[in-house]
Amino acid sequence: MTFRRPSVWLRFWHRFAPAERDGFMAGVRRFAPSLPAVFSWGLVTGVAMSKSVLTVPEAIGMSLLVYAGSAQLAVLPLFAAGLPLWTIWLTAAMVNLRFVIFSAAMQPHFSYLTLARRTVLGFFNGDLHFVYFLQKYSTPGYEPGKEGYFWGMALINFAMWQVSSILGIVLASLFPDSWGLGLAGTMALIPVMIATINSRSTLMAVVISAALALLCFDLPYRLGLVVAVVGAIAAGMASDELAARAALRGIRRRKHRIATSTRTNAADAPPGDHA
Repeated sequence: MTFRRPSVWLRFWHRFAPAERDGFMAGVRRFAPSLPAVFSWGLVTGVAMSKSVLTVPEAIGMSLLVYAGSAQLAVLPLFAAGLPLWTIWLTAAMVNLRFVIFSAAMQPHFSYLTLARRTVLGFFNGDLHFVYFLQKYSTPGYEPGKEGYFWGMALINFAMWQVSSILGIVLASLFPDSWGLGLAGTMALIPVMIATINSRSTLMAVVISAALALLCFDLPYRLGLVVAVVGAIAAGMASDELAARAALRGIRRRKHRIATSTRTNAADAPPGDHA
């Protein structure tokens, strides 16, 4: 009897520990409901890039190398205006400053990895799976399946983004300019954002970030986005701290009531009942 050798991809898959493979599949399942929104946003970004001054190869290269929809859309008017390259780089950096905050939040979870692996992981980090990851893992440090869970979400997000973005670049001529693609992309992301609101802290962060984004809308270099992200994180942390203090006060009150009740019962008990 002859046996077929497993494929290269199957052998590569089995090189990873079972816990990481299970975590990877759990990450894929967790992120799967968000794929339609990612597809819509990637398609919108691809169409916008193709309708700008970029050629098709340039737009595809930007999609693969930059991999940041907000930054890609922010720099397109600068390319069209012929502004210096340093201005374009600075604008993209300002828009993507939120990923510095995201990386700082992820660092305690992956500090045991080498610098090279952390750098690659940082490139594939994204808004949605950053939120989903922290919803599942709140304790820093190594945990079996944690890295696999991140990569399950990150890679399926990256694949869907590139497919939809390149599709939008190639088929941009089929979409009329009057469709309002920027608004369509924003509307596609709203259901995903709403789905992540599962606690008072998250709701507080969303409300504060929305208010700051509106108040700081006219800041240059899209700095309003950075202010909104920082404000959202501060609001979420403050809400978590207040909730923790309230829970601690509740525990202390319950302990005080139990202790008071015990003393009262002991005082009211007949003398013969004491041990």
